Amino acid sequence: VQLQAFGGGLVQAGGSLKLSCAASERAFSSYTMAWFRQAPGKEREFVAAIMWSSLATVYGDSVKGRFTISINNAKNEVYLQMNSLKPEDTAVYYCAMKRNLYAYYDSLYDYWGQGSQVTVSS
Repeated sequence: VQLQAFGGGLVQAGGSLKLSCAASERAFSSYTMAWFRQAPGKEREFVAAIMWSSLATVYGDSVKGRFTISINNAKNEVYLQMNSLKPEDTAVYYCAMKRNLYAYYDSLYDYWGQGSQVTVSS
């Protein structure tokens, strides 16, 4: 399975961006899709995840209430709607996929997209 993320860019603080991640093939219903991010000099951080079957979602504390993860089954795509962006949201964002339940640890994910840069100016 190949994942391709797109939709990043430069936005002012308080603005919005929507990231998309396209999967090359239909994931099994038991899979989980997730977004992680990595800022310069920092470890990769869990952002959000959604289970393909139940559409249950989970978010990292730093983005709760501002970001929304969703899936389009027909297009095999997962999205991350980012609102009320802050300069500290600046990072390379990665989409990832794993079997079964979501996980906070990036090492547990099987497939990764190439990353999309999001820069939030103050």
